[in-house]
Amino acid sequence: MYRVDLNCDLGESFGAYKLGVDEEILPFVTSANIACGFHAGDPAVMRKTVMLALKNDVAIGAHPGLPDLAGFGRRQMDISPQEAYDLVVYQLGALAAFVKAEGASMQHVKPHGAFYNMAAKSKPLSAAIAEAVYKVDPGLILFGLAGSELVAAGEKIGLQVAHEVFADRTYQHDGSLTSRKQPDALITNQEEAVQQVVRMIKEGKVLSQQGRDIAVKADTVCIHGDGKHALEFARKIREYLLNGGIAVKAMGDK
Repeated sequence: MYRVDLNCDLGESFGAYKLGVDEEILPFVTSANIACGFHAGDPAVMRKTVMLALKNDVAIGAHPGLPDLAGFGRRQMDISPQEAYDLVVYQLGALAAFVKAEGASMQHVKPHGAFYNMAAKSKPLSAAIAEAVYKVDPGLILFGLAGSELVAAGEKIGLQVAHEVFADRTYQHDGSLTSRKQPDALITNQEEAVQQVVRMIKEGKVLSQQGRDIAVKADTVCIHGDGKHALEFARKIREYLLNGGIAVKAMGDK
């Protein structure tokens, strides 16, 4: 039987600014990646999102990003592996405290935005991130782009990893995501996005923008929670997967 985890980036509001529909979308996902205050989020939002995730029996993960609130962590920064390590340890520590305060534990770590994409291609950065996660808690699962340097680094150091695919993003021939700067980066047709996900899970393939099938492993599927139709899409994809004989479970569930 096929199975997959559905994860969503949450807790991205901060101060007076509200982003996403966290409370509404949580019933349809199995893992929550909670912003840790650098690219988005703040202490109050982190606490509230942790409590909402626990209320909905959704596994909690840290979503560490680059220190770029104005750019939402989607702009590349020239950071060293040591800086990457420090950023991850700091942000994991912050979220872990809120999770522990509620008597729970974290399941996973997924870097955010540009940090994620940089690590997908850089061995030094991915090694630093994997080391930070391992030293904080070797029981944490490291989420990374399917087939990327990040999942390879996680496996090498001894972490459980989750190969991640994206429902609403297009792919390049090398397995990387199409840059958001390109007009064809996002899939806006929900039916097309659902079909892409099902094919990645059942066939282990995705059609690149160059018209060639590339192999992917789909342990977890990312659903973006800040899109116009995020809630509608989350509901639709979960229903479609279940009707298609694909079990939807968090990575840590046996």
